[in-house]
Amino acid sequence: MAKARVGLYEVKGDSLSRTHKSCPKCGPGTYLAEHTDRRSCGRCGYSESKAPPKPKGKPA
Repeated sequence: MAKARVGLYEVKGDSLSRTHKSCPKCGPGTYLAEHTDRRSCGRCGYSESKAPPKPKGKPA
C-alpha cells in the first residue's frame, strides 16, 4: 500500500514544489522528517541539525 504524500508538495500556479528536503544518502523520493531541532531520514537513519538563528549585531 502506498503511503500518503500529503504536505510534501506545494502547488503554486502551474508549478509543483517540494516542501521537505530530500535525503542525500537515499536520493530523490526519500524525504527528511522535519523536527524542531533537526531533520532525519526514517529509511537510513541520516540526520542533520538545524542551525540556531544567529543573533544580529556586534559580538561582545
